[in-house]
Amino acid sequence: MENTIHLSEPERLRRQKLADLHNLGINPYPAEEFKTTHLSTDLKAGFEANPEAEEWKSVSLAGRIMSVRDMGKANFAVIQDEAGKIQLYVRRDDICPGEDKTLYNQVFKKLLDIGDIIGIKGFVFKTQTGETSVHVSEFQLLSKALRPLPIVKEKEGETFDAVTDPEFRYRQRYADLIVNPQVRETFRQRSLMVKTIRDFLNAHGALEVDTPVLQNIPGGAAARPFITHHNALDIPFYLRIANELYLKRLIVGGFDWVYEFSRNFRNEGMDRTHNPEFTILEFYVAYKDYFWMMDFTEKMLEATAMALHGKTEIPVGDKLIDFKAPFKRISIFEAIEEKTGIDVSQMDEAGLREVCKKLHIEVEDSMGKGKLIDELFSEKCEGSFIQPTFIIDYPVEMSPLTKKHRSKEGLVERFELMVNGKEIANAYSELNDPIDQRERFEEQVRLMERGDDEAMFIDHDFLRALEYGMPPTSGIGIGIDRLAMLMTNQASIQDVLFFPQMRPERKAESKEEAE
Repeated sequence: MENTIHLSEPERLRRQKLADLHNLGINPYPAEEFKTTHLSTDLKAGFEANPEAEEWKSVSLAGRIMSVRDMGKANFAVIQDEAGKIQLYVRRDDICPGEDKTLYNQVFKKLLDIGDIIGIKGFVFKTQTGETSVHVSEFQLLSKALRPLPIVKEKEGETFDAVTDPEFRYRQRYADLIVNPQVRETFRQRSLMVKTIRDFLNAHGALEVDTPVLQNIPGGAAARPFITHHNALDIPFYLRIANELYLKRLIVGGFDWVYEFSRNFRNEGMDRTHNPEFTILEFYVAYKDYFWMMDFTEKMLEATAMALHGKTEIPVGDKLIDFKAPFKRISIFEAIEEKTGIDVSQMDEAGLREVCKKLHIEVEDSMGKGKLIDELFSEKCEGSFIQPTFIIDYPVEMSPLTKKHRSKEGLVERFELMVNGKEIANAYSELNDPIDQRERFEEQVRLMERGDDEAMFIDHDFLRALEYGMPPTSGIGIGIDRLAMLMTNQASIQDVLFFPQMRPERKAESKEEAE
């Protein structure tokens, strides 16, 4: 009901204008199609390249009113469409050729607001100041905006005071996209990044597939899952934390190369590089190993940087990061020794706890040897790897789904790709020995019993699949959101997600508080 809605004065004025439009017999939300001939930037580029072309004599555009300059019997206005902005010249006698000037005097001058969406028809010309514009002969209101846009200051067509409040931008992304055009460009670049990777994989013979989001075993990663309930079956389900075990089932089934851009969910902390809902690319290739995967990953990311930037060296904050292959490779033990001066490669769990204590790294009693090494690397090493670097040859305790190293006892054939101090990718020579895999799962259960809530469950159906025989396989997971941060030079994961998770919005409890 209207009396339960707390409206600001500008919102009340807009609702009054809405009523006035209805009283004039104007539908502010018409249903019929409005056909456009051009987008703003295409029109401006085309006209400036060939101003004598016949097509500029009759054009049709639609967009949101972003500014108006009232000049009496004429107005200049700017509308914004998906591509950009263009100036309109609206003269009363052109849109109201007869005696009835209502359309101009009441509708255009008094009842339209910044943020309203209109469609226009007219011809293209250059103003005396040289700006390509559309001289409007007809206009139609397509959608009345009932809420004012945030104020953005512009000068000579350039935004110099954009809306920057992250609470507003992430919570009201729709308004952020309207008033901060550079945000739309970030998401276009993200889309191009995904397309480039998809095209690269397809060109090399990979098959894109879909796997379940609802799973009865949260397998494929060490992470805390979200839990839901299936009413008809009366059993718990988990939102997937990874799609690895399902993609490997497809390798067992006879596909040699499968991939998926997977939306995953992990019930963990949130910060500038973590969101509970995120996108990861995983692909698995039969008859390959982690050395092949490193070579392929380098080439794919080099091609991605070239597609987005035209070069392999790209700006990330105040750094330049070069995706030119090959990338540096160093073992995790070498990395820890290089950064701490301590060789932990032969230490047991007690020794690792002493090292963590000496280096002032907080650890929990539930952590086994693998988690302790992971904490050492995360706290003392990870942030120092700025240029793309493969950290290779992890201890077996850290990698329950990875094949044991062919020549180094106690290690597995695994790498993580570090860029700008963060993990971007994780890859293995995949474990395909079902007996060894069962033993690794059982060790994870023992860790779970010690209180490790990120330890893996035993997936008995996956073990059954391995018993049919899985060929030697290499697999990788690449964090698409983190990669997008790098490729678009964004400091926070929230800036490459349209709708990042946030705390529930606090509702105003009184009329006075709302205002």
